[in-house]
Amino acid sequence: MNAADFRRIALSLPGAEESSHMGQPDFRVDGRIFATLASAKQGFGNLKLTPEQQSAFVEEMPGVFLPIQGGWGRMGMTHIRLAEATEEVLHGALHAAWKLRAGKNAKSGKKKRVPAKNPQSSKGGKKRR
Repeated sequence: MNAADFRRIALSLPGAEESSHMGQPDFRVDGRIFATLASAKQGFGNLKLTPEQQSAFVEEMPGVFLPIQGGWGRMGMTHIRLAEATEEVLHGALHAAWKLRAGKNAKSGKKKRVPAKNPQSSKGGKKRR
């Protein structure tokens, strides 16, 4: 698998759309991130999982899944080695991340996030907050 496969599968999930965060591609459902390609140059896709899900994926397939280093990894953010993943494994992992995010969205009742607009002053400059 590769980044194009990751993108294709992520976008095949219901309501999924591509956006970007800090200049890197991400995939969202109802405006909330469930996966990214921030580490694609290193051969990874990134999944937003629970720590328990991450542990299960890593335990079952340590050659494919590994926690992202640091605090993000401790919160469940997980690398998937794209070259080592089959389509079935990649689809299952992306679906797990999508389902978790979609479920949290439904449970919280939060509306889709929309980008904030920068208010403009009468002189055309950006207002400071």
